[in-house]
Amino acid sequence: MSVLWQGPGTIQILADALPKIVPYVLINHREELLPLIMCAIERHPESSTRDSLTHTLFNLIKRPDEQQRRIIMDACVTLAKNVGEMRTETELLPQCWEQINHMYEERRLLVAQSCGQLAEFVRPEIRDSLILSIVQQLIEDSATIVREAAARNLAMLLPLFPNMDKYFKVEELMFQLVCDPSGAVVDTSLKQLVPAVVKWGNKLEHVLRVLLSHILSSVQHCPPLSGVEGSVESYLHVLGERERWNVDVLLRLLAELLPSVHEKAIETCPFPAIPETTGTKFSTSLLELYAGGHVQWPSFEWMHVSCFPDLMQFSCLLPPKEDNLRNRTTKILLAVSELFGDSYLTHIMLPVFLIAVGGDGDLTFFPSAIRSQMKGLRPRTAVSERLATMCVLPLLLAGILGAPNKREELAEYLKNLLVEGTAKETQSVKCSAEIVDAVRFLCTFEEHHAMIFNILWEMVVSSHINMKISAANLLKVIVPYVDAKVASTHILPALVTLGSDPNLNVKYASIDAFGPVAQHFKNDMIVDKIRVQMDAFLEDGSHEATVAVVRALIFQFTATPITASDLLRRRERANAFCEAIRALDATDLSATSVRDFLLPAIQNLLKDSDALDPAHKEALEIIMKERSGGTFEAISKVMGAHIGIASSVSSFFGESGLLGKKESAELPTETAESPQPVSPAPAEDTRFRRIMRGNFTDMLRGKVKGQEET
Repeated sequence: MSVLWQGPGTIQILADALPKIVPYVLINHREELLPLIMCAIERHPESSTRDSLTHTLFNLIKRPDEQQRRIIMDACVTLAKNVGEMRTETELLPQCWEQINHMYEERRLLVAQSCGQLAEFVRPEIRDSLILSIVQQLIEDSATIVREAAARNLAMLLPLFPNMDKYFKVEELMFQLVCDPSGAVVDTSLKQLVPAVVKWGNKLEHVLRVLLSHILSSVQHCPPLSGVEGSVESYLHVLGERERWNVDVLLRLLAELLPSVHEKAIETCPFPAIPETTGTKFSTSLLELYAGGHVQWPSFEWMHVSCFPDLMQFSCLLPPKEDNLRNRTTKILLAVSELFGDSYLTHIMLPVFLIAVGGDGDLTFFPSAIRSQMKGLRPRTAVSERLATMCVLPLLLAGILGAPNKREELAEYLKNLLVEGTAKETQSVKCSAEIVDAVRFLCTFEEHHAMIFNILWEMVVSSHINMKISAANLLKVIVPYVDAKVASTHILPALVTLGSDPNLNVKYASIDAFGPVAQHFKNDMIVDKIRVQMDAFLEDGSHEATVAVVRALIFQFTATPITASDLLRRRERANAFCEAIRALDATDLSATSVRDFLLPAIQNLLKDSDALDPAHKEALEIIMKERSGGTFEAISKVMGAHIGIASSVSSFFGESGLLGKKESAELPTETAESPQPVSPAPAEDTRFRRIMRGNFTDMLRGKVKGQEET
């Protein structure tokens, strides 16, 4: 009898002693108590005592690190195996639920880890009810590490669900985690949770449909760029930081799903194997069978019937400045062509995008049932044509014709667009500006630079005035995407050639393009070349040339402050600009130049009051009041209303700002003959040009030294 009671008696002693012993054991050694705690929990007959000991197990270490959490979880899994489903549900899971709002994230992290690992030791109906509820609450946790663990453990949980009843709830949680503000949570969701959901649910088509809907709605819910109904800008939307993040990660999700889309298309192919088909690419012979339209192939058609049109619609909601999202979309198109093969790219992708930009696409390889839908992508109105050129053309250039095996076709298409198109008298300046921006976007891909410069040089040496002006506009916007070597060997020689052109419109366009070069490069040789060229322009003697130099240098440089700590350099630079602006004020400036150039430059200089000489500051304020005819507040409001952006005057300047775009849009159309030089400039202009020439070094090198010293 004494032997029979020895076990329970020992367990009772152990259960009574452990809660008193634990607090006095060093934290790093408490894990050594786990075998005793587990033994007591497993064998004690009273549920209240077991509950107390289980509480001790979960609270053994106040803030367990990763290794300690691993040891505790291993103990819980072993315990669950030994005590069975019912006790795991009634004794272990309640402890998880109690810890879900614990003040320490390490303890909440322990709960997240337990959900995935204890699920197999409870009844199936508990897995997609109680445990899923715990995970759902952890997904809302404030700590990134907890949400990441929730995503990882939800992926582990899915294969254990008894049925698909909670699929749509899980899919909703998946999209919530994919759009999490933390990059770590997003990465875990894309790499682990998304594949698990697709495999478990086998509802790829639904995921894709919801995904495209989310991409479009995320942008559509943002405010329009303009409130003028019917204007191009009213179709474009201003994305906030969170919306931009969400769209970016959703595009990443689409990219991650492309292999699954491709695999599904191959698995469901209704045609017998074609000898010419190599690997997993779709051959021309296979596409010919598809074009017959005798059988349905929805998983294959999804890409060009649903995905491409939605991506075009999405792109037509984005302002031109959203390069990152357009770049992400381009890479998706390039990945599709890589997966589906050259035949698919040539016979399916290219015709769709050619039609979408208003061109002619060969629909021979499309079933007759969907040809009308493809033809419906063609823009029908003037506004839709502009939107297509602004938003879809960049995708055609970089994402379709930009594929490795389409380089020759890209060069031919671009040459027709820039050389042949610019030569046409009927081409509007606005369209030219949008084409320029599309080519600018293409330049974000370095592999196309050589081809673009070859075409640009052909435009530079052309006898056609519009073509030369377009070349200057293109050179201006390309500057941020090249290095100093390319700028010295390609851009500057081209601009110098254009600057020596007898046509004044060409000359002024080249002057305007020198500004971004001066801003972006601190190479002494480049600075010297620009200084010499600006001197030559000022020697021209015309008022227009002087104003063009001012626009290219002064007003762009005042918007680019140098190192805040370098007070001496700031003062030298401010003095140079103030002298030039005071002299410029004595000239006859148009109201547009005053509003768009002079006043913003003064405002930018006045921002750095520490660098301004008091006399210069007073003079600038007087010029500001006299030229604006009102108070500083009125100036800001009027200028903000005119441009449509009141947040920062500095956004007027440079090739990526509104001023750069506005100037390219306002360039005159093709003229039959060069305008005649105006009468000699007044004496004030002479003084201004003298100051400009004397201060070129301060203006150009001031920024250089400031950058080099940072």
